[in-house]
Amino acid sequence: MVADASPDPSSEPVLRIGFLGPEGTFTEEALLAESDYASARLTSFGSLVEVLDAVSQGHQDLGFVPLENAIEGTVRDIVDSLIFDVDLRIQREVVLDIHLHLMTTPGIPLSGIERVASIPMATAQCRGFLNERLPGAEVLATTSTAEAARLLGERDPVLSSRPTAAIAPRLAAKLYGLDILVEDVEDHPDNQTRFVSLARSGIPAPTGHDRTSIACFQSADHPGSLYAILGHFAARNINLSKLESRPTKKALGDYCFLIDFDGHVADAVVADCLRDLHAELADVKFLGSYPAAGAAGPAIRREVKQSWREASTWMDGLIGEIATD
Repeated sequence: MVADASPDPSSEPVLRIGFLGPEGTFTEEALLAESDYASARLTSFGSLVEVLDAVSQGHQDLGFVPLENAIEGTVRDIVDSLIFDVDLRIQREVVLDIHLHLMTTPGIPLSGIERVASIPMATAQCRGFLNERLPGAEVLATTSTAEAARLLGERDPVLSSRPTAAIAPRLAAKLYGLDILVEDVEDHPDNQTRFVSLARSGIPAPTGHDRTSIACFQSADHPGSLYAILGHFAARNINLSKLESRPTKKALGDYCFLIDFDGHVADAVVADCLRDLHAELADVKFLGSYPAAGAAGPAIRREVKQSWREASTWMDGLIGEIATD
């Protein structure tokens, strides 16, 4: 089921963004943190596949999905879909600090909680808190953190039959009228999730602080094949930020490699590297060049732009000295 989360249904923003629902997920929280995205027409979808299909078929301009978590690792369904099933380009990455909160309907104290509902991944990340503060509570599984909050907020008869709390994002408490009993109940306070926006085509302009993602398919599995791939990056001093193998789904032991690295396809050294890889390998799938996330990003981009301006001025001066005779 699709739910329109547009803040102003009467308007028709140019940009249409589909995201993984229901409303109140970390995905929506990360999406709303981007000022230009928050003003778009937002539509929640019930599954990751629905989001990707909506973008592939042109029903949405962008799809916004989680790609990687600092604790759980890669979101395999998304990665495999990008490599094997759809032809979409990454436009942007957004990194969100993940904080989980224990919430319930108004009037229920922490001491009265008998059950805790959330997606199993979330309850697993709060095992220490649950063992210490709610050792006797029954754990109930839901399809997402936001779904647990929604069911509580809407007085679902199963969840409301006994005093129950949900583990969910802060946004979910606000949307579904719940009180937060305990903040930041996660065991790992430094947990983060990396989200990406996806489009049918297009490559954002280089910013000076970018990341490129590709999938490399070997011509044959032989000793040194991965070393040969990595050698192209090492020879050009290109820094890899991620290297992961994924089965090609063709035969046991047949793998491709998902690689994230610093730089943009518009950079001469990156273009040269990709050209050589494409010539030598069975295939290289380009997933996107896009601005790298991180608090230091804006400062790095400003420094790069200033350096380029100074370099251009210097070069113009040298060219001006060239004899015209």
